[in-house]
Amino acid sequence: MAQINRKAIRQRVHRRVRKKISGTAARPRLAVHFSNQNVYAQIIDDIEKKTIVSASTVEAGIEGNGANVAFATKVGELVAKRAVEAKIETVVFDRGGHLFHGKVKALADAAREAGLKF
Repeated sequence: MAQINRKAIRQRVHRRVRKKISGTAARPRLAVHFSNQNVYAQIIDDIEKKTIVSASTVEAGIEGNGANVAFATKVGELVAKRAVEAKIETVVFDRGGHLFHGKVKALADAAREAGLKF
């Protein structure tokens, strides 16, 4: 019996989701990524192929590092704060092939509470 390769399945789901969503200058894409140790979030204009705003647990603004719900919440608040400063109000949420549950949901809810609309 073949083993389940969860990373390959997530990447396949992410490709399927990315066929449908794309960030524009008016409504950029909020992309999330989780490694085993860190949480990353970027707001991207796919037409210009540029990252407008980013935040992660690697930065000095966040004490410690980790890839759990608490750190995802902090990153969500930070990326939303930076987006509002860059005059970005609405975004398209790209969950990166992950289920909208746990860390992904925590990051999205924190970004919504901090002022982003999606």
